[in-house]
Amino acid sequence: MKSKVYLETSIPSYLTAWRSRDIVAAGNQETTKDWWDRRHDFELFISVFVLKEAAAGDAEAAKLRMQALDGIAEIEMTEDVEMIAEQLLSQVPLPSKAKVDALHIAIATIGGMDYLLTWNCTHLANPALRVKIESIIRALGYEPPVICTPQELL
Repeated sequence: MKSKVYLETSIPSYLTAWRSRDIVAAGNQETTKDWWDRRHDFELFISVFVLKEAAAGDAEAAKLRMQALDGIAEIEMTEDVEMIAEQLLSQVPLPSKAKVDALHIAIATIGGMDYLLTWNCTHLANPALRVKIESIIRALGYEPPVICTPQELL
């Protein structure tokens, strides 16, 4: 059985973006492309939040992001997603502007994902927040996904 992976918006963004002049960002883009070549080893999922974020901004860039996401299964929004996100926002040191990040974690949890794949290392793939996030999710009776970057999942 394939592992289930929730793709947060930074994945299609890095995958389809013009090559960055920043060496670290360019390396992350290449790593994303390497992971994308292996995507068939996993069962992929997204959410309405990913679609909304991917469709925003420059029209040509949005078109490329949406094409990359075409055909990927979408996890449905439930009341439990909103409840988990609110708990995360109130108990984890996340700024209120990180609500969508909390929603990504919550919907990946409700969807039973094994992994949440992201390049957002500020609010998502942040080791300083990981223990607290996992503790809250487990206290609510769910198993959290492993939040990681493509480099970690290669």
